[in-house]
Amino acid sequence: MSIHTTFTSFPSSSSQWKYDVFLSFRGDDTRKGFTDHLYTALEHQGIRIFREDLELQKGMAISPELLTAIEELRFALIVLSRNYVSSTWCLDELVKILECMEETKTVLPIFYDVDPSDVRKQTGTVAEAFIKHEERFVDDAKKVRKWRAALKKSSKSLWVEFKGLVRIKAHQRYC
Repeated sequence: MSIHTTFTSFPSSSSQWKYDVFLSFRGDDTRKGFTDHLYTALEHQGIRIFREDLELQKGMAISPELLTAIEELRFALIVLSRNYVSSTWCLDELVKILECMEETKTVLPIFYDVDPSDVRKQTGTVAEAFIKHEERFVDDAKKVRKWRAALKKSSKSLWVEFKGLVRIKAHQRYC
């Protein structure tokens, strides 16, 4: 099924949310390409977007500003790319997004150059990343379990898949 959607249903000025859309992505994978294009397209529609633009150092904790932005968002776009799961920052961000969006269910995962079944089943590069996380967080297995659960949850309903920038698919998965 093809998807041709514009986000013109967002009210532009007065809203209970500080941001209409929060972009969660792995900077090394998509910042200078896909995410920049997505950001620009949404911005041209008058949508207020929060995108963390800092080059993050390994091991840094999520900033209070970022946590507040997640709590004040209306809709989350999660760009799941090849190396998204290897980032503990991205995984912590994903857990927080899903916690905050539990009732509204306004999270749309975008699979960019990664197989959705690898994320859902945690195989391939996702499995490799989790092996490293389990070794690194041997004393905090609960954290790794939360990341695994968040990934599974993020791929359970509607998602969009990109292979390059040419082919776009929308999928609805019924549980």
